[in-house]
Amino acid sequence: MQELHDAPLAPLTTLRLGGPATRLVTATTDAEVIDAVHEADSTGTPLLLIGGGSNLVISDKGFDGTALRIATRGFELTGTRLELAAGEVWTDAVARTVEAGLAGIECLAGIPGSAGATPIQNVGAYGQEVSSTITEVIAYDRRAGETVTLTNAECAFSYRHSRFKAAPERYVVLRVRFELEDAGGLSAPLKYAETARALGVEPGDRVPLGDAREAVLKLRAGKGMVLDPEDHDTWSAGSFFTNPILTDAGFAAFHARVRERLGDGLEPPAYPAGEGHTKTSAAWLIDKAGFTKGYGTGPARISTKHTLALTNRGDATTEDLLALAREVVAGVHEAFGITLVNEPVTVGVSL
Repeated sequence: MQELHDAPLAPLTTLRLGGPATRLVTATTDAEVIDAVHEADSTGTPLLLIGGGSNLVISDKGFDGTALRIATRGFELTGTRLELAAGEVWTDAVARTVEAGLAGIECLAGIPGSAGATPIQNVGAYGQEVSSTITEVIAYDRRAGETVTLTNAECAFSYRHSRFKAAPERYVVLRVRFELEDAGGLSAPLKYAETARALGVEPGDRVPLGDAREAVLKLRAGKGMVLDPEDHDTWSAGSFFTNPILTDAGFAAFHARVRERLGDGLEPPAYPAGEGHTKTSAAWLIDKAGFTKGYGTGPARISTKHTLALTNRGDATTEDLLALAREVVAGVHEAFGITLVNEPVTVGVSL
């Protein structure tokens, strides 16, 4: 187990932002992860968990405590059952399942970060969510001081949420188990219209797995959502805000604001989100509130490829990024009466 002091954290995040940690520990086995967590808990030391760093916004002052980098490895495929160690690189794991001819997570290609983070956020994109294929999550329960296995139902998945996100100080994900599908080399039925259009098929159709993955990677790259060290449009935390889910009454009020601001001819995006609720698009809200692609003149700006990504143009600070985020939140609320919620985890800062 590697240990460093006064260690820079910015290089461990996709935003390349944040100050140093008092202590940085890198764990390569589940036992090392548990030992580091137990040590921090038993001494009352603040603990920050870091996987791929793709969902973290860390204070410029850094983190006064132990930062634990989870670098465990493990890819076990038995038939259609997959078990991933928390530290496995997610994009690599998706590629390997596609190569193995198994469907279920192919449309989650190109998402940066580690496998252990996927159940926490219930990671999803292009019509797929990990909650539809996860069977169990093995985690260290800090409250009980023991390793537990949680079923899919016990994970309490919902849109970009889970039991783990609801209790961030309690669980440390160690391994994630999935049940994939052998569809003869074909993808799962395509649920996302944009993906289907890109592949020249209809929603609900299946396509060769490799084609589905490549189409998603191409779509993500076009939005600056595939990491590229040379492209500052990808120096982001991906989608910075979640798509708002509104009650029927809330959506009616929002619709009225849209008509008032933009006229009768423009309909806002609306997607079913359970009985009495409708989901709309954060990207649409941001754009229509006047924050278009490339917005900003400082070192932190909206991506030139996608309004949901807030980017570090190379020499930004965390405060620069947060100032932009707050401006967007205030502008959207003023325009449409909706308060956007940040998707990345903030450490030592808040909107």
